[in-house]
Amino acid sequence: MRYWQVLASFVLAMVLFLFPLAAEAASSSSITRSAGDELKAKNFVGQSLVGAEFTNVDLKNANFSNADLRGGVFNGTVLEGVNLHGVDFSNGIAYLAQFKNADLSDAVLTDAMMLRSIFNNVDVTGADFTNAVLDGVQVKKLCTKASGVNSKTGVDTRESLGCK
Repeated sequence: MRYWQVLASFVLAMVLFLFPLAAEAASSSSITRSAGDELKAKNFVGQSLVGAEFTNVDLKNANFSNADLRGGVFNGTVLEGVNLHGVDFSNGIAYLAQFKNADLSDAVLTDAMMLRSIFNNVDVTGADFTNAVLDGVQVKKLCTKASGVNSKTGVDTRESLGCK
């Protein structure tokens, strides 16, 4: 019996080695690359943008209020004056993103990776940052203005940020 298991494992390994499975890539329709000014002030209100990627784009004054951005990515993105009120950005990634004068009120940012992102003059009233990963300096900055309770999760903003 053991002999047949070893032989079957060997045959399976050889088949996978000689005939590897094709890699499945994400759809390019969900990836937004440098698009110039066409995304500035764009209206994404209430849209389902699950897994959408915004890489190296200027989203200045865009409106994402109440959008479903679960698992979304903002990589090297300018988010100045952006409206993210009520968005669900759980499990999202914001790397090297610049949040300036942005509205993150009542947003769900649970389990989001937001390292190396900058938060200047951001409204986080009622935002839920439970298990989100942010740079310590940015957490301290957000804690100075953090208040409220998220309407969807019932979590206190200051508590979710770990403010003291």
